[in-house]
Amino acid sequence: MEWRGRRESSNVEDRRGISGRTVAAGGGLGTVILVVLYLLFGGGKSEDLKNILSTGAPSTGSRPLTTAEKEQGDFIKVVLAETEDVWHSLLDSSTRAYREPHLVLFSKLTESACGFAQAAVGPFYCPGDETIYLDLDFLAALQQKLGAQGDFAVAYIIAHEVGHHVQKLLGIQDQFEAKRRGLDEVKSNALSVRLELQADYLAGVWAHHAQRTKNLLQAGDVEEGINAAGAVGDDRIQKLTRGHVVPDSFTHGTSAQRVKWFLKGFQSGDPGQGDTFSARDL
Repeated sequence: MEWRGRRESSNVEDRRGISGRTVAAGGGLGTVILVVLYLLFGGGKSEDLKNILSTGAPSTGSRPLTTAEKEQGDFIKVVLAETEDVWHSLLDSSTRAYREPHLVLFSKLTESACGFAQAAVGPFYCPGDETIYLDLDFLAALQQKLGAQGDFAVAYIIAHEVGHHVQKLLGIQDQFEAKRRGLDEVKSNALSVRLELQADYLAGVWAHHAQRTKNLLQAGDVEEGINAAGAVGDDRIQKLTRGHVVPDSFTHGTSAQRVKWFLKGFQSGDPGQGDTFSARDL
């Protein structure tokens, strides 16, 4: 990605130098399991990720960031700024102006309005505080395990979580919550798949406009995004962690589905063509 020298977002809070932040007992939703719905990785089961990689107990104290960590943070700020520019251009002329989300970089453990933000559950968006939570060290290790390499793979992950924020702003998140009330686990999981695939579509929409207006992408970047989308399919995660696949437990979609909807968004650039909830063929 051609990211150096571009605008950086002011909506990033870097907590990586503060390890083991205090988390109030019973705060937010009270337990990390209850934020699993918003995870990018792992078929909705936090133990699937923990089986891939264990981060160990959080440490305490503060430390200065390394040069490499600072560069990582600069990259994240640029990517978030690029999502801000695209979504402002797409939504500000509509009935709903775009409200920028926050993004928190942390190490191992921090607090959120959704309860514990723990590295082992992967990147996630918390609608309660409209914030994306991301542990870059864990993400890098997880990428190595899953083979989702490259800087655009990280950009895709952030764009996916921003897609969840767009869903909240458009009222889709509230509609989703209302629809799944009273559903059994299998039907609730199936509805979650549609929510997640739409976030993949919206990530593709962002990539389309970032390339068209900013020429942000380099050769191979789209392939990195496709590879990342395919790497985090429920079927692939479950095969790696359980040795078998349980389709009724899917909450994010198969590798093929995630690639399909990301590419559809990238090719169309139209947020209105990503209605995964009405689509017969996912």
